[in-house]
Amino acid sequence: MSMEKISVEKAREIADKKGLKPGLVKGTDGIQFTKGNNDRIKTVDWPEFEEKLNERNLAVYESGGWMKIMSED
Repeated sequence: MSMEKISVEKAREIADKKGLKPGLVKGTDGIQFTKGNNDRIKTVDWPEFEEKLNERNLAVYESGGWMKIMSED
């Protein structure tokens, strides 16, 4: 299965179904999804998440319900 770029809105729908929230990895420039129970990840709201993706030229890709944040090609 190949990864397909999806919108932040679609990522939010998938994340909501899986109980995930967008987050920033503390002390790094990492961005990832979290269940919100990790001290190393600061959860952020969706507008901030989208802003960080745009700043770093990243996008959310999905395949079979799995999401991955990767460089936007």
